[in-house]
Amino acid sequence: ALIHNDYKYDNLVLARADSARIVGVLDWEMATLGDPLMDLGTTLGYWVDPGDDEAMRLLPVGPTTLPGNLSRAEVAQRYARLTGADLSQLVCYYVYGLFKIAVIAQQIYSRYASGLTKDARFALMIEGVRLLGDAASQAIDKGRIDQLG
Repeated sequence: ALIHNDYKYDNLVLARADSARIVGVLDWEMATLGDPLMDLGTTLGYWVDPGDDEAMRLLPVGPTTLPGNLSRAEVAQRYARLTGADLSQLVCYYVYGLFKIAVIAQQIYSRYASGLTKDARFALMIEGVRLLGDAASQAIDKGRIDQLG
């Protein structure tokens, strides 16, 4: 399947009159052929639930904690219902997604630490790397993708 590899709220264009309707998907530079569950795992890696640890809720990952959003588990359930996909190995895909996002954050932090960029927001990226690693470890320990805290 064609997978986006960075599917999240800030890469979507929503209809002005109906914000529940997606009219465009942006940032296709990481698109490739692969397992569609890799896309789901990455999307869930960006997804933060209101019940997640407070530190996770501080990550700049979008409005997923706002009222009206599905939980991470509900997104996965809806995906399974609409696609018929077997999600028995979803924790593996989710942990891979968290790892992938952590690598991106580490690269941004490395550029900041090396002086290649001066944006002070990037100084905190190393904490995001740690948080994502902790979330991955918790998901492995708990064997599920919900309530990581």
